[in-house]
Parts: sequence; C-alpha cells; structure tokens
Amino acid sequence: MTSTQRQSTIRRWIYLLLALAGAILPWQANLEFIQTHPGGFDLLAFIQDAAINPAARSLSRDLLIAASAFTIWIVVEAKRLQVRGWWICLLACVSISFACGGPLFLYLRERRLSELEPEPQQ
Repeated sequence: MTSTQRQSTIRRWIYLLLALAGAILPWQANLEFIQTHPGGFDLLAFIQDAAINPAARSLSRDLLIAASAFTIWIVVEAKRLQVRGWWICLLACVSISFACGGPLFLYLRERRLSELEPEPQQ
C-alpha cells in the first residue's frame, strides 16, 4: 500500500466516524427537544428555538448557508466523479442531519477517488 493509499484509507475512516457522530450527537439533542415539547417534533418550536438569541441565530444561519453550498457541491461533484449512492447523503442530510450526510458524502467521494486512482507500476 502506497503512502497516498494509506492516507486515503485514514481519511475514509475519519469521514465514517464523523458521519456516525453526526448521526448520533444531533439526534441526542433532537430527542431532548422532543422530550421538552409533548406531542412529538414541533418544527415551528424548533425553528423558534434556533433563533432564540444571537448565538443560536448565528449558528443556524451559518449551518443553513454552509449546508446549502455543500449540497450543491455534492450534486455537482457526485455527477462529475460518478459517485455511487450520493443521493443517500442528501437523504441523510434531510432526515438525520447535515453533520451525518456531509461526512458520508466525503467518505463516498474518497472511496471513488481511490477507485479512479491508477494502480502503481510494479
């Protein structure tokens, strides 16, 4: 295994770990939110809470802008590299969290780049 291949493997593991953390940690907070709002997930209350103070508004706006730009890039990059399963990442972004879907796409992209890399000459 070359140094480049080893680095790619390390990046893929890091991306998978980040995707896993991005699935678990935001949903822990979502479950806490649901517990404080009887009747299930109240989207209006969630949006209101996300804008409750300047710090929350800053983080919400930052996430919205970054996620929007990254979503466009996912679609363009996935088509350019012919990444299989890229749409799962968009579904994860909407249904789980952007913190899960974003790193998941980076994992799939890294895997695809490894497939496209020419085999080293012996």
